Amino acid sequence: MTMRTTFMVQTFEIHRKRLRPGARDVTPTESGALKRAEAIAGRMPGAAALRIVADDETGELESVTILGTFGEIPEDFAEQVSGG
Repeated sequence: MTMRTTFMVQTFEIHRKRLRPGARDVTPTESGALKRAEAIAGRMPGAAALRIVADDETGELESVTILGTFGEIPEDFAEQVSGG
């Protein structure tokens, strides 16, 4: 069982006056994800930087961590990420 860590930026856009997930972008490093999320939030309503740890063979999620949020994100985003 090999665990792989992926860093991702999740953007948010406004659709029908509500925030919804937009494009996702994978980055090679944690600091890169944080910098990119902060920069994107200057052009879009909001963005979040995430660390995802999953089994490389099965794709089963081990953990998802919110590294940082910038701008507007949905109120229940942390619950959605944690599976709650």
